[in-house]
Amino acid sequence: MSKAKDRSQHPCFNKSSSGSCGRVHLPVAPGCNIQCNYCNRKYDCVNESRPGVTSAILPPDRAVEYLDEVLKKEPRITVVGIAGPGDPMAEAKRTLETIERINAKYPNMLYCLSSNGLALPEHVDRLAELGVTHVTVTMNAVDPEIGAKIYSWVRVGKVVYRGVEGAKILLERQLESIRLLKAKGITVKVNSIIIPGVNDHHLIEVAKVAASLGADIQNLIPLHPTADTPFAEMEEPSKELIHELRAKGGELVPQMTHCKRCRADAVGLLCSDRSSELITTLNNLACGSKAGANPYVAVATREGMLVNMHLGEALNFQIWAPQGKSARMIEERQAPEVGCGPERWHKLAEVLHDCSLVLAEAVGKQPLQVLGEHGITVLECTGLIADIVTEHYQGGDVMRYKIRTHKAGCAGMGGGCG
Repeated sequence: MSKAKDRSQHPCFNKSSSGSCGRVHLPVAPGCNIQCNYCNRKYDCVNESRPGVTSAILPPDRAVEYLDEVLKKEPRITVVGIAGPGDPMAEAKRTLETIERINAKYPNMLYCLSSNGLALPEHVDRLAELGVTHVTVTMNAVDPEIGAKIYSWVRVGKVVYRGVEGAKILLERQLESIRLLKAKGITVKVNSIIIPGVNDHHLIEVAKVAASLGADIQNLIPLHPTADTPFAEMEEPSKELIHELRAKGGELVPQMTHCKRCRADAVGLLCSDRSSELITTLNNLACGSKAGANPYVAVATREGMLVNMHLGEALNFQIWAPQGKSARMIEERQAPEVGCGPERWHKLAEVLHDCSLVLAEAVGKQPLQVLGEHGITVLECTGLIADIVTEHYQGGDVMRYKIRTHKAGCAGMGGGCG
């Protein structure tokens, strides 16, 4: 019989352990099944800490390797979490495989995940079997009329729902998720974003419902206006409003007051994040430096020397292989015919079946997700092909070639954006 895990060592659920116990977020789940009006996963700035941001997507089969390296840097890690950058249960296969692999080597770790709840109910039994101890469900409203103002769309299978209908479906799944999780003895946190003028007047009602379902703690998180979202121009809630809501909510359910709004690749103590120290390790594993059976790199290029073509525009791909301390192009492969939907990208994955990495100047969300399902990472970058591919094979920092999109007026901490 396995030893019971010490749940008090989760720094997010237990403030007293936040100075001595750390967490690592494994960014293995890029896709999402809802679109929140405050969320944009496009940007990646090392100075920005918020959910949905990560420097790379980590394939599940390299999660253990990454955790090995993290623990060498920060042995105080007690929690392995999956918080996206999309929704872990929208990427259930990747999420469950990651937990299974971690569990085989590190069974005494606390496992947690953060989800919108839409696809969570059907996986609760398996999560409990794998020893998941903590789950966060983001629930911003318990009135579909209010939810309709927060969510642009909700996707169940291949069907997309909008407005009140979508918000109602999402709410039903969230309530069911919390009930099922508590029935399995899993510790539950309810995250609620404070959105002035939209749901701030309603959040105490959310706290009441969370308490009635047995939620262990609520986290009222102030809105972080993000570029290129419908809520980009909204004002952040005032400190007075945050304190008032937490005080009232605290009469119903315990409140988290030390949230750091962590990235999907966060590492370390809440008060001392070390993700910037692990960026190169994360990126190299994500880009397949230890690719094994998939040794090649595919490149989208216009004239054959530079990475300078959008993935969707490429009619052919150069295929590169290692050669001593350098690299060489070995052939060109024709891309599938242009078509609609994900089928084109599944066909491209077949064409590039022995490639672990694709270099392109830009890529859309759908091909990024589909190719990721096949274990192929796409790096948006620009520069001389030979330089980037050689850097990749030598285990260097290929992310210095990455194309980054920044918001105007970034107020970083001076660490630089890479």
